[in-house]
Amino acid sequence: MSALRGKTALVTGASRGIGRAIAERLGRDGARVAVHFGGNETAAKETVAAIEAAGGSAFPVQATLGEPGDAEALWAAFDERSGGSGVDILVNNAGIDDGRQGLAGTAQAAFDRVFAVNVRAPFFLVQQGVARLRDGGRIVNVSTALTHAPGAMPQLVAYTMTKAAIDAFTATLAKELGPRGITVNAVAPGAIDTDMNADWLRADPQARAAAAQSSPLGRVGMPEDVADVVGFLASEDSRWVTGQWIDAAGGVLL
Repeated sequence: MSALRGKTALVTGASRGIGRAIAERLGRDGARVAVHFGGNETAAKETVAAIEAAGGSAFPVQATLGEPGDAEALWAAFDERSGGSGVDILVNNAGIDDGRQGLAGTAQAAFDRVFAVNVRAPFFLVQQGVARLRDGGRIVNVSTALTHAPGAMPQLVAYTMTKAAIDAFTATLAKELGPRGITVNAVAPGAIDTDMNADWLRADPQARAAAAQSSPLGRVGMPEDVADVVGFLASEDSRWVTGQWIDAAGGVLL
């Protein structure tokens, strides 16, 4: 529990699912973790408690992403709770899907909402956060395997488009921030057993079996499978890795 000792991390959407697993992993590695949440304060406090129970340090920060002023609100909350100490690791994990209605069924409001949360929010979080991000820091963006297999789930076309934008953002940032020793990478999960996928991955045994069979490893991904990749990218061990899209989908693209 020393790889990230003395570091401060901010993980968006950290109250549940992949975000919570990432926050707990960074906490175990010694980072002080800002656990961002939108509306579920109880879940955020549970994440903080889990990190502290494991010997780590954490605090919650609230901001509703996808609304005007969201980045300003999040950084203001972070500065207040962190004491204005700056940040070493930023994980842009928070995201929503697009309602899974495909091209014909996606309403403009749903389209605008998924882009506001998944693209606009991380863009301006980074824009306003680079002054707080210390040299040698880390940015990790959560993408999806669907950007390398966009026809696999046409019902998620708008969502997939948002993550393709994140992939482009990752490469651009890596070039821009490289002179400061800051690495920027994207981690791309596949079907992960989280609340976001509960309506089909947990509720439908046949769908779960099909998802497991799509991986050569023969199982469904868990949040910790993604969090451990992020843990590597947040560490000094990843110092020579930047601008990369990293498949964390259990080989489903093979």
